[in-house]
Amino acid sequence: MAFNLGQRIKELRLERKLSLSAVSKSSGISMNALRRIERNLTSPTIGTLYKIAEVFNVPMVQFFQENVSQEKVVYCKKEQNVQMPFLRGIWEGLGCNQFSGGIQPFLLTLEAGGGSGRFKICHSGIEFVYCLEGQIEYEIEGVRYLLEPGDTLMFLGNQQHRWRNAGKDCCRALIVLFDLTQRSNRGEVPFFEGHSDEPNY
Repeated sequence: MAFNLGQRIKELRLERKLSLSAVSKSSGISMNALRRIERNLTSPTIGTLYKIAEVFNVPMVQFFQENVSQEKVVYCKKEQNVQMPFLRGIWEGLGCNQFSGGIQPFLLTLEAGGGSGRFKICHSGIEFVYCLEGQIEYEIEGVRYLLEPGDTLMFLGNQQHRWRNAGKDCCRALIVLFDLTQRSNRGEVPFFEGHSDEPNY
């Protein structure tokens, strides 16, 4: 299911009574870029989305969450999965916006040259990665890990990290974020907290 990311960002901004100018000043993203993102005229990087979420004071997964009930059992057909496009990739929620627990599974698809962007990510809980296709490279605290089909990676999310497609073809990975100790009654987990301004690689 396609997701109107631009509309969702605009809704969250208006809920907080923030102007484009205010978001631009706090995030360092130009007003023109923000305007194009809200109108779905351009696809942001994950790093850009993180910066916007930081200004809104919400976890990035909030972009997936609309007015849906939180359930103890979630059965989700493929066509119901929410797809959030970003620059050179798609971040697909596998029913995570409906589950009341602290586990959030995603399917990450990256085109050649795609990655998480110039900002490193730091979040609570644990991150598990299973490479399905192609090559995906993670950098965690300066150490790089190359994953090929069948390879896995698991680490504490409070370590600064980023990822990119390390091959010439499309890559796909199953990513599971989980934090069973910090879930709220609504099932929202404060992932993607903290950042670094180091440049992309």
